[in-house]
This record gives sequence, C-alpha cells and structure tokens, in this order.
Amino acid sequence: MFIVQIQQCLYMKQCSQCFYEMAQFEEVSQKSKLHPKPEGLTLQYGTAGFRTHAKHLDHIMFRMGLLATLRSKKTKSTIGVMVTASHNPEEDNGVKLIDPMGEMVTAMWEGYATQLANVEQDSLLKELKDIIEKEDINMSEPASVYVGKDTRPSSASLSQAVLDGVSSLGGKTHDYGLVTTPQLHYMVCCCNTHGCYGSPTIEGYYQKLSQAFFLLTQNALNRTDDQKRLLVDGANGIGALKMREMEPFLRSEMQVVLSNDGSSGKLNHMCGADYVKVQQKAPQGMNMGVGERCCSFDGDADRIVYYYTDSKGCFHLLDGDKIATLISTYLKELLIQAGLNLQIAVVQTAYANGSSTRYLEDVMKVTVCCTKTGVKHLHHAAQEYDIGVYFEANGHGTVLFSRAAQKQIQELVKDPNSNDERKRAVKLLESTINLINQTVGDAISDMLVIEAVLAIRGMSAQDWDAIYTDLPNRQLKVTVSDRRVIDTTDAERRAVSPEGLQDTIDSLVKKYKSARSFVRPSGTEDVVRVYAEADTQESADSLAHEVSLAVYRLAGGIGDEPKPLH
Repeated sequence: MFIVQIQQCLYMKQCSQCFYEMAQFEEVSQKSKLHPKPEGLTLQYGTAGFRTHAKHLDHIMFRMGLLATLRSKKTKSTIGVMVTASHNPEEDNGVKLIDPMGEMVTAMWEGYATQLANVEQDSLLKELKDIIEKEDINMSEPASVYVGKDTRPSSASLSQAVLDGVSSLGGKTHDYGLVTTPQLHYMVCCCNTHGCYGSPTIEGYYQKLSQAFFLLTQNALNRTDDQKRLLVDGANGIGALKMREMEPFLRSEMQVVLSNDGSSGKLNHMCGADYVKVQQKAPQGMNMGVGERCCSFDGDADRIVYYYTDSKGCFHLLDGDKIATLISTYLKELLIQAGLNLQIAVVQTAYANGSSTRYLEDVMKVTVCCTKTGVKHLHHAAQEYDIGVYFEANGHGTVLFSRAAQKQIQELVKDPNSNDERKRAVKLLESTINLINQTVGDAISDMLVIEAVLAIRGMSAQDWDAIYTDLPNRQLKVTVSDRRVIDTTDAERRAVSPEGLQDTIDSLVKKYKSARSFVRPSGTEDVVRVYAEADTQESADSLAHEVSLAVYRLAGGIGDEPKPLH
C-alpha cells in the first residue's frame, strides 16, 4: 500500500510538471508569434554575443530571454542579458548573456544560443525541449534574469523583447534600464554572491569604486588640480551617461572633463576607444592641451585607451599593452613590499607588442603567458595564477585575484605585527582589489585604477609612455576563398597549414631586425589577418606586405594581389 502511494505521488508530481510545462510552452508559442524570425536569416553567437543590424534582432532578443531563463533554472542563479553592440555603429545592436559569477556564458551554451536563434519558427518549441532534456532542467525551478541596455535608439524595444522571452517561461526579471555592460556583469556577480562582492545597485557600484579610489589616492602626496584633471571621451554612449552620474561620488579627488557625452554627436562616430586605437589620432570634439592625459571609452564602456600629444604635436597612444604593463609592475612592487610570495602573470595574445613582452619578462621579471585571441581565452588563462593581469591591445581587460591570494592579503591587513611598509603595501593591495571589476573589462573601473597608480607613483602620461617604446607594427588582411585552409598552433603564433606557409614566414622574418610576424584566420569572414613588427615602420610595412603575398599565393587568395604599402 505504501509503495502504491509513493508511485501515485510521483505520478501526480510528474503530471503537474507536465501541465506546468505545457502551459509555459503554450505561452512561448503565442508570444513568439509577436517576435517572428525572418526566413533564411542565420547568425552566430561569438565572443561578443550576437551582433548585426538592429532590424534583424527582435526574434533573437526574445529567444535569448528564453535561453537566459533556462540557464537560470539550470544554475539556480541569476543570469544577465545585456543589449548592446559595443563599438559597432549606432544602427547595429547585439546581445550577450552573463553567467552567475559575472563571466561570459559557457561554450556549450553559446552553441545553444546559436541553435535557438537560427531554428525556424515552427521548430522553436522542439529546440527548447531538446535543450531542457539535454541539460536535465527542472522547469518548476524559479528563474531570475537581470536585463540592461545601452543608449542606442533600438535598445528600448529590443530589451522589451528579452523581457517578453523571460516572462513567457515564467521567469522573474530586474530591468536595470540604461547601464554599461560591466555594470550589469557586476550586478549579476553581486546578486549571486549574496552581497559579498558588493551591493547589486548602481549606487552600490559607484560607492564601492569611489571609496576604494579615495583610499588609494590618500597615498599620493601633493596632488595638484592639474594632476587630478582627466579628459574623457565618452564615445557618445552609455559610458558618458554613467560617468556623469559618478562625478559627484568622486568629489574633489578627480576633475573629469567629459567630451562626446551623447548630447549631440552620434554613438562611436569619429570617437571612442576603437576609433582612437585604429586611427591613431584623437577623437573629434576633444580639445587636448600639450601633455594632457586623455582617455576614450568604447560604446558600452568595457574598453579604454589613453593618449596625449607632445610638444611637437605628435599623438601618443597608451593602449592595452601599456595599461597591463603599468598595472602589473605596480602590483609586483606592492607584493615585494608586502613580503607576499604570490605569482603574478600578464596574459597576452600574439598581437601584444614585442617590446611590452620583453620589458615584462626581462626587466620586471613578470611571468608572461600567451593565449589565443579573444577575451574568454585571456580571462580563462588569467584564472590560473594568484594574480592574472590581462588586457587586449584594444583596451579590454581587467585583473583577477585568486581566492587564496585575496585571503592572504586580508589576513596580512589584520596582522598587528606588520611593519609600516608592509602595512601600507597590503592596504594598497586591498583597496586595489576593491577598485577592480574582476568580472570583465570595465572602462570606468580601469580608468580609476590607472589614475590611482599614476598618482601614487607620481607619474605623468609621458613618464608612463617612456617605460618602454613600442616596436613599429602593421596589420593587414588578405581575402581568401576559404579561411579554414589556415590552421594555427602556439597561441596562433605559428601556421601549421597550408604546407610551406610557416617556413616562408620564418625566412621572411629573418630579413629584418627585431622582427616577427604571424597570420590567423578571421573568426567571422573569409579573411586572413597578417601582423608584422620590426625595428622601423618601413621594415614592418615591408614584412607585412611580403607575408600577405605569401598568404595570397599559398592559401588561395582571391581578387588582386596585395600591393606594397609604399
């Protein structure tokens, strides 16, 4: 009798689960008709999520709302969905999912995102059920999704489509409205660590960062108003809006002169970090004085680059390599002063300038690890060290501190037997940890870290730039019939196919001084990217051209042969 009762209970539970799922799927079926997929449209979820013209994205947003709800039920955690296309033109938009600790969604779920986005309307429910079955998701679990958006005109309606997707599967949402991408990553992490990482509010974010910044800058002696002054290019995007909100929290410790604040210009048009990095010149709308420190955010404020002009009017860029070098050398010095035996490493890609690698390894004796291009590869590699510093040359990056490293630092802060030098160093480390957004690259957080380090070390932009001199370099691309003919190894620094290509590159490199070159296939188009550096710009240009010709001839180039640059 008892066994029969248990069987009846299990049967009733299964039935109630079935009825629950049927009701949810019926709502999905009805609401999905309001967000129809254009026939034949195919998109790929990459490192940056989905990105394309905004007019193609309504169904994608609805479906990412569905997927985020499933991910939340699976992980029993809050998941984030950010509507943004970062540094892309204003007419584009995009979406990316954020996992429980504020990190990017796993590769397996990137695959689900692509499948769900591309399935035709009449197969949507089947695809959803397949994911539920594969992941063994209990659909009666509650779901929580945080949603944010940037300032693009299309973002309001597209974020509403995400909210529709979540609600149709019975998920609960918190709509943060206009936020930077890193702010939403931060909120998700705060929520899932139950406040240990901070308060999941915009005000909590500003307070945590500003308090840590104050504690650091107290260690900078006799800062003048000129030293506190920073020119900031907001890319006419969300970063400008949030920088305005944060200004009152920074009070007298920083004087921000904000340009491209979104009041008149177009998002990312002739401004922003990507424009400055690619064009190697100042953004429009910024009035720079000689030697003045300037920085640019990108469209969703997860990248930053610095720059200045010298007395001869020459433009000097301080990119991700320079940022990584500044921060890692500062941290290495603090570790020595604090007497902490923690391993610090800088994670780079093949695109990092050779001078930065040599300076870190030979002068500062910092471990340098090279990994494949893409933030997710850098982030993963940085997690292998006590302290992992990573910045792509484009200015996207952050610093990761292991739990063990944070514990050692916190214990030393409380140690009453530490001498004054150790106590000062370890308190600086503690405040630096609090100032860094460890979930993802964050232009606002990175800016404050850089400003604090420069202030503590009494350095100008010119002093920072002089740490090492970049080797001249050139990037080119070659159109090929099929990019898959190029296969690479050694963190994309050597080509294993087609046969003979790497041998040719090696022999070309030997012709030039302090030279290196590599090729890698694009992740999105039939193009092969060529990078070359050498002791002079003329040599770098010549090497890049010769390697481009080799790619064209050995890897199935199409169109005209690459022409010399000079």
